[in-house]
Amino acid sequence: MDQNLYHKCLVLLSMMAMIGTSMAAYAGTPWRTASATFYGDETGSATMGGACGYGNMWDSGYGVATTALSTALFNDGYACGQCFQIRCVSSPNCYYGSPATVVTATNICPPNYGQASNNGGWCNPPQVHFDLAKPAFMKIANWKAGIVPLSYRRVACKRTGGIRFKFEGNGYWLLVYVMNVGGAGDIKTMAVKGSRTGWINMSHNWGASYQAFSSLYGQSLSFRLTSYTTRQTIYAYNAAPASWSAGKTYQSKANFN
Repeated sequence: MDQNLYHKCLVLLSMMAMIGTSMAAYAGTPWRTASATFYGDETGSATMGGACGYGNMWDSGYGVATTALSTALFNDGYACGQCFQIRCVSSPNCYYGSPATVVTATNICPPNYGQASNNGGWCNPPQVHFDLAKPAFMKIANWKAGIVPLSYRRVACKRTGGIRFKFEGNGYWLLVYVMNVGGAGDIKTMAVKGSRTGWINMSHNWGASYQAFSSLYGQSLSFRLTSYTTRQTIYAYNAAPASWSAGKTYQSKANFN
């Protein structure tokens, strides 16, 4: 092989290794069974905020195609951002043909131990349950049913553009909410690198937020992210300028497949 060509191949392989541990697109999971209720009204206003910390779902890009998950699925917040295809099954309240829709996990449905798991305590462990935004529920079933049996599967999250980072905290504590994540939609670990630092591991705060106790003001910031599901690692270089500030959201060019 020509030495120049050989060198170019090595460089390309090295770049691919830096971008991610796996270049394959997330394939999802088989269909499984669960149940679904809804909360809020047709406007979806009650679904704004939530345990994942995305804030206003319209501003975050998720709209009202969202769901709260029972603790069996929420996984201490590591399920935040995951995408599920759902359809109502085996109920006269299902729409004809059992149409499917896709929702993003943005909240937790807490247990209600004062109610039986089959009578009000829908989100009690080990129940697998989706508490949908009402507009999402209305895509699969008559909302007057209250609760319906469900088939669901994990699917790849189809996002436009790169991962978004919403900054909170202060000069010595950086708290970052991670949004618009493609591929499996979830994050296992994160690290941040200032323009004058090495890589600093961030700890999982809650939901879709990660934190670093370091002074990073006045530095452009890059992030290293690893998916919880696929273990793929990507780098979002120069995701935020040196003039970054708390309360603002910055969009990178990187995203998972």
